[in-house]
Amino acid sequence: MSRRRTLSTKKKIALLVSAATVAGGGAFALAATSNAASVQTAQTSVACQGLATALGNNQKFIADQKAHPDSQSAARIANRDAVIAQIKVQQQASGCAVGESAQDSQTGQQNAQQPAQPAQSAPAQAAPAAPAQSAPANNAGGGAATGQQVCNGSTVTLSGEGGAPAASSNQFPAGTKLKVTNLDNNKSTTVQVTSVSGSCALLNNAAFEQVREPGKFLIRRALIQKVG
Repeated sequence: MSRRRTLSTKKKIALLVSAATVAGGGAFALAATSNAASVQTAQTSVACQGLATALGNNQKFIADQKAHPDSQSAARIANRDAVIAQIKVQQQASGCAVGESAQDSQTGQQNAQQPAQPAQSAPAQAAPAAPAQSAPANNAGGGAATGQQVCNGSTVTLSGEGGAPAASSNQFPAGTKLKVTNLDNNKSTTVQVTSVSGSCALLNNAAFEQVREPGKFLIRRALIQKVG
């Protein structure tokens, strides 16, 4: 006559609680791993987009120089070719698609961000003009300079060029002073335009370092002002 060993009620409850704890711990570990992976993916995506924008800006600059050459075009193109090569190295190191570019289309951005307004009749009394938006007080090498806001809606990235803090632009001539503020961290820098580029304000490496957020190569919320 065989005997079956039976578990007491207390032992059954203890086993069930233990199993539930193990299962819950595993679920927590999976959730934590998933969240960390999502954050890493988002950071990589932002870095890749910034590098792609920088590459597109330099490619557009080269195309413009080839379309409208002058005595300095060959030297400018050679310099930008070296910049593009460095950006591709950074793309590979960041796990991005090497050679991927994105043109910085100011007109497209403004049209997307500022939909057309319906026609309105003229008011009986003209409203006073709104004052130019001033930059936050926290500056990184930017001083207290303020000025006229320009290129509303434009993003700002880096050219990959070395040297002292400077900028290049497709709208303002050499010698123009521009103040660029990163509204995400309230850091700003005031630099002088020294060359031509494919966007409103393209910062070189030194200037971009003064206003960047760690690990980011693109300033989405930028305030650009013409000063001086």
